[in-house]
Amino acid sequence: MARYTGPSCKLCRREGVKLYLKGDRCYSDKCAIVKRAYAPGQHGQGRKKITNYGMQLREKQKAKRIYGMQEVQFRRYYFEADRQKGITGENLLKLLELRLDNVVYRLGLAESRSEARQLVRHEHFTVNGKKVNIPSYQVKVNDVIALKEKSKASEKFKALADVATNVPKWLSVDKDKMEGQVIALPQREDIDIPVNETLIVELYSK
Repeated sequence: MARYTGPSCKLCRREGVKLYLKGDRCYSDKCAIVKRAYAPGQHGQGRKKITNYGMQLREKQKAKRIYGMQEVQFRRYYFEADRQKGITGENLLKLLELRLDNVVYRLGLAESRSEARQLVRHEHFTVNGKKVNIPSYQVKVNDVIALKEKSKASEKFKALADVATNVPKWLSVDKDKMEGQVIALPQREDIDIPVNETLIVELYSK
């Protein structure tokens, strides 16, 4: 599947908010939003009137870029959320949060979702003791996500073990063991991404 390979900071500038795609850089003065808080391109600083459709599209693009996926895959998540009971927008965010790569990131075992995706693909993690190398793997309540024993000797992970992590309340983490567990399903108030999921539902409902 084709994937965006350009500068990550350009995506944040296009959306006008921090999408936290580059780990520590996003919290520093080097962040593109801090230095150039306008859209990329020669017309980026021009005033533009945004329509209702434009607002809906921007929310969808933000969500796609935060979780690192293309349109076809994102649309599948929407239809799956729509089939479930409850509020479609919240169901969509829950499905996205329960992706293995996102959980690895939320546990503080990677600096960004893109790094987490790469680490999962390179088979650094197990789920309930079994090797899983699929970033989109849907974890469930009580699943234990752990760093493989061979990977614990890496300087990369040793450094991460010393970094304090603000873990959402639906997860628990043991940095000494480099593992975490899903202790509940994420609720909307636990998901801190800057996205209005209602606008995404309105866009796909047309």
